[in-house]
Amino acid sequence: MAGKRETRHTVIKFRLHPSAEQIELMEKTFGCCRWLWNQMLSDAQEFYAATDQHYIPTPARYKQGAPFLKEVDSQPLCTVHQTLRKAFLDFFRAPSQFGYPQFKAKKDKKDSFTVYCRQYRTGPSIYLTDKGIQMPKLGLVPAVLHRRPLHWWSLKLVTVSKTPSGKYFCSASFGYEVNAPERIAPTPERTLGLNYSLSRFYVDSRGRSPELPALEQSREKLARLQSRLARMEPGSRNYEKQLQRIRLLHEHMANQRRDFIHKESRRIANAWDAVCVRETDLAALSRKLKQGGVTDAGFGLFRACLKYKLERQGKAYITVSRLAPTAKTCNRCGHVHQQLNAHDKRWICPGCGEVVTRAVNTAQNLRDMGLAQFHSQTKETSAA
Repeated sequence: MAGKRETRHTVIKFRLHPSAEQIELMEKTFGCCRWLWNQMLSDAQEFYAATDQHYIPTPARYKQGAPFLKEVDSQPLCTVHQTLRKAFLDFFRAPSQFGYPQFKAKKDKKDSFTVYCRQYRTGPSIYLTDKGIQMPKLGLVPAVLHRRPLHWWSLKLVTVSKTPSGKYFCSASFGYEVNAPERIAPTPERTLGLNYSLSRFYVDSRGRSPELPALEQSREKLARLQSRLARMEPGSRNYEKQLQRIRLLHEHMANQRRDFIHKESRRIANAWDAVCVRETDLAALSRKLKQGGVTDAGFGLFRACLKYKLERQGKAYITVSRLAPTAKTCNRCGHVHQQLNAHDKRWICPGCGEVVTRAVNTAQNLRDMGLAQFHSQTKETSAA
């Protein structure tokens, strides 16, 4: 009997090296998509205020009054309409989770557009070649492909983006079917608890922490560059050169962080059958502590990467409620120390006299509570 099949999506991101003509068309497409988003959002707000009904005009309505929209490919413009519609649907469905769609500004430096791959009798509208990627209107854009998709993968869409430092990238999304992995039942010996740490990224249930990337040198260099920039005349040639150096350094630091997150999440996903993590609101924690390091560390991205890598192997990613007393509960005897101070890194359990290390004890409680929660949910599902 054949196993159950499931659809997966994999994104391959690679750098583009477009010609001057292709860069000009890309910049026009960025601008048209941004203008169209703002115009449709403004018209949708005005229509709702006048009629108390939600309606988003289609891109075709604007082409007569804005002939520059005809100079770019129509596919990215249609994608803008679909994205705005989805943004409104998400907001109406869960306003606490999704914010209201906002207007886009050119100074935000978040230029991108998305094109869906269409299948025609003559072949797909977008495809990869040995030298780059073939796209509508842009033609063959030279690219460096460090990784090739497998032959049975189907190209679904591509997103062209531009970094603040002026580099162009393409994110190609592929869809394919695979056999669904067999679910692995977690055991205490094969389950890891992870407790978020501001200084050490995380502390696991064995008392270990990862070896962090060497970001301190990059931060010191960034401080020197920003100090020099503050003494320069805004708008001058040296000011722009220094600003470009800062952009490149920011990009380098982001790549360091992203590389560490993917490698560490892959190592954990391969080594363990289940991982238990606290359901911490990192944005709220950052506002409470008033420190940018909470979100800069990338622990939220780490959790997302860890989750999908575990699930693709049939392993469990378990989230424990942030309200659970994981820090105040002694893992040895189960006593809950209600008078525990938030600044106490070590404390003596009043129940058994054990000297408790807060971070390790919390990670162990996350592991045990997560396992109990998993088995309880499994029993309820089996009974239903």
